[in-house]
Amino acid sequence: MAFVGIIANPASGKDIRRLVAHGSVFDNQEKVRIVRRMLLGLMETGVDRICYMPDYYGIVERAVSEIEVGADVFPLDFTVAGEQEDSTEAARLMRRQGTACIIVLGGDGTNRAVAKGCGSVPILPVSTGTNNVFPFMVEGTIAGMAAGLIACGRVPLEATTFRSTKIEVLVDGEVSDLALVDVVVYDDVFTGSKAIWEMGKVSQIVLNRASADSIGLSSIGGQICCIRPAEPRGLYLELGAKGHRIVAAVAPGLIERVFVRCRRVIETGEEIEIRSAPSVLGLDGERDFEVQGGRRTTLRVAKEGPRVVDVARTMQAARRDGVFGGC
Repeated sequence: MAFVGIIANPASGKDIRRLVAHGSVFDNQEKVRIVRRMLLGLMETGVDRICYMPDYYGIVERAVSEIEVGADVFPLDFTVAGEQEDSTEAARLMRRQGTACIIVLGGDGTNRAVAKGCGSVPILPVSTGTNNVFPFMVEGTIAGMAAGLIACGRVPLEATTFRSTKIEVLVDGEVSDLALVDVVVYDDVFTGSKAIWEMGKVSQIVLNRASADSIGLSSIGGQICCIRPAEPRGLYLELGAKGHRIVAAVAPGLIERVFVRCRRVIETGEEIEIRSAPSVLGLDGERDFEVQGGRRTTLRVAKEGPRVVDVARTMQAARRDGVFGGC
């Protein structure tokens, strides 16, 4: 049986950057429509079992209600709290129950939560958040077809997925948290509202991917060099006065001029020490980790991030193999 999981975060695309920047709100009804098209794509490839994370809006239930579903679609059996940890627990349960692929609707933060629980199960991240460096902008129908091809074993896994790197947060040598795109040191004492937009409070940045066309903090590094998701390296930046000026889109519609006084490529396993304590770490654009005084906190890029479905390569492999009847 081909088994797929769906994690659709009802809170993604609604954070404070709608107020301090110019991001658009990603409506939950639109997520329902995306999931509906995903379900049709999944069934076309032969998926016959689909589990999903329950949520307060009922995204998957609403999607199922208006189409004829030829698969067993059921919710995971756990109580959601409306917190980021719901996505982590859902991914963990999906892994234990044997899903072959997990589709994630959300932004960088949602995918970070899923990465904590999915283990080696491939994830297909679909962009419905604020900062969308990690997930793809992909039509729901195609996302469903690609996930179905993976789950049904109709395309080779090694040719259609890649292992992303990740950034680990270590406290006194022990891994305490992770990020999928960027970690920034933020001059504050409490996490407060999650989003980061005041660049004057940012002193250090570690990236494991960077591209000139990215949005968010990774766009700063993207103006310096290109680091692809699967490359076993990262980029370290120090911000401060008298540095090299860089113009970057740090949030939707929010373009900042920042000054980079130190920059260097770092290899996997190399540790960067956090010099400000107490302070707050922004993980994938959200203030989510408090650095305590008297403890050594470091960051390092690691190779063993989540396995990610490359939608374009998956669909190309299906065409080459004639899965959908090409000639």
